[in-house]
Parts: sequence; structure tokens; C-alpha cells
Amino acid sequence: MIYENVELHNVEAIQPTGEGVRLQRVPEDVRELLDEGARMRLLQPDNCEIRFVSDSEETCVTLSSEGETELVVFHGTFDSRERHTINREPQTIVIRTPDRLLRLDPQWWRDLPFAPSVKRLVFGGFRRDPLILHGVQGAGIRPPQPEALPDVRYLAYGTSITHGFDCDAPHLSYVGQTAWHLGADLINLGVGGACVCERAFADYIAKRTDWDIATLALSVNMHLFAMPEFRERVEYMVNTVAGADTSRPVACITLFPYFRDFGIGDPSVKYGGTPDQYRQALRDVVRACPLPNVHLIEGPEILTRMGGLSGDLIHPSGHAMIEMGMNLSGRLKLLLSIEG
Repeated sequence: MIYENVELHNVEAIQPTGEGVRLQRVPEDVRELLDEGARMRLLQPDNCEIRFVSDSEETCVTLSSEGETELVVFHGTFDSRERHTINREPQTIVIRTPDRLLRLDPQWWRDLPFAPSVKRLVFGGFRRDPLILHGVQGAGIRPPQPEALPDVRYLAYGTSITHGFDCDAPHLSYVGQTAWHLGADLINLGVGGACVCERAFADYIAKRTDWDIATLALSVNMHLFAMPEFRERVEYMVNTVAGADTSRPVACITLFPYFRDFGIGDPSVKYGGTPDQYRQALRDVVRACPLPNVHLIEGPEILTRMGGLSGDLIHPSGHAMIEMGMNLSGRLKLLLSIEG
């Protein structure tokens, strides 16, 4: 989305609020059709970015949050090491390009997915409350040209693991790591605690024309669903998203290993099936799907070591996120080659 003099990446709607605009990852007419949890999570700006190029040595970006939101500043693919926490009071971040990047000969970065002239303010991390953009000031500010951005766009739908919960920074989630290895632009549609395959969400992803490959991690958030309902929802999601354009690979990921695989559950909770039953249901849906662009990836082959989990035995730690990104990107590279 182009807003005034910048590009808003992974942002599909803005809502006026006070002296600025709130960024959200799906349009409001889609968001209002989703379950309550998804409606809330899609206001969280994980992997949303403000992007621009500028003719001035300094550019000022004024932001606030409806709580607290973390910000990482990149120059193209280069991490500036700047970390900011945006609070309720508007604050102005001054963006300066490091001198060595200004002097870097293009021969060294020509093959990188982002040109270093592209300023990227990336949001998310431990704190991820809704973000308000108040304005960007500086000389010659403009959205980046397509040739300064990645050629491949990767869309990810899933749970809090996809969303990026417990990550030190937004680019360090497994989908962020996957995008890094692919040299791709990430569209993160993770919805922590609310990945339940609503029809409206499936229809929305299918209608989008701005992605080249997608992963659907389906879904530990549905382990209370009875097996018939789980299968029905998953089947609609897979067939709808993949059926919109069969030239685009859609990879369906079974449940990653988590506490119930290790014999730990809540006796007071009525689960709809075992983890392996949910995995098998997704396998069956993929096997029955007649579309050539639908593929199955086993979650336990992406996250291979339980020691990579954090102490809650469901969310991957940093070590596991790195492994997952490497393993998943390898699978997706093969699919991109096959489909291409």
C-alpha cells in the first residue's frame, strides 16, 4: 500500500485515529468477519513495514502505539542495530544511513533482494500493540521502486508461531528466516491463538494477487475442534487458496511438535483428537485435493528437536526458529523451481 510518500508493506488498511493512522494487516471489511481473536491479532503490526527512499541525510518518522510496539530499522537487508520501543506518546525516530553504506559500490549489493537505499522500519517482537503512523518528514521522500525490492513474495498463514510470538525481533521468526533464505518479501498473516481457518480468511487470501508462494500451518489452535469440523475448515482453506491460481505453490504444514506429543495435556480440557490425528487429517485433505499446486510439509520435519522449544513446550526458541527457517526454505525453493 502507498500512503502519502511511503510504502506500507504487509498493511492492507489504515484507520484514521487522532492525529495519525492505525496500520492493520487486512481490510476492515474482512477483519470484521473473523473470530474475535483474529480481529484483535490482525491489528498487531508483526512484520508490517514503513518503507521509503530519501534524498536527505536525515529522515524523521513520527509514531505512537496503542500500548507498546517494537521497531527494528533496516537499510535494505542491512540491520542498523537500532531498536526502539514505541509508546503511547508520539515520538520521532531519526533515520540516518550509515556512512559505509553510502560508500558501498553497487557491485556488492546488486544481487541482494533489497537495495540499501530502501529504509525499512519493521515492527513486531515481544511488544506488538497497534501502531499509529503520524508522518514522515524529509527531502525527496518517496516509495521504493520495484527493482529495489524482492522479486518473490511469500505469504504465511498460521498460529502464534507464524505470528512471531516470543521472538527477539520480527525478522527472527521462522517465517522471517524463511523469507531471508528465499530472498523473498514476507507477508505475515499469522494470528496468534486464532488460526482457525475461517472461510472469510480463506476467501481473502485467495483473492490477493500479490503473493507467489504460500504456507498454511494448520493448526494447533484447532486442537479443541472435533475432527470432522477440523477437516471441513482445513479443506475449504486449502482448496480455496490454492484454487485461485494454480501457478502459485501452496504448502500445507502439519502441526509442529508440542506438549501433547510428549504426553502432557490438561485433564480438564476436551481435545478433539490427538496431534497425529490432526496431522493425518491434513495429509488426507492434501491427498484428496485435485489441484497440482498443493503440497504437504510435515511439521516435525521442519522443527526436528524438542530441545528447540521454549519452556511452554509449544513456542520455538530462537535456535528452533533458525532451524525451521533453514528447513522450510529448502522445501519452498524446490516448490518454486517445480512450479516455475
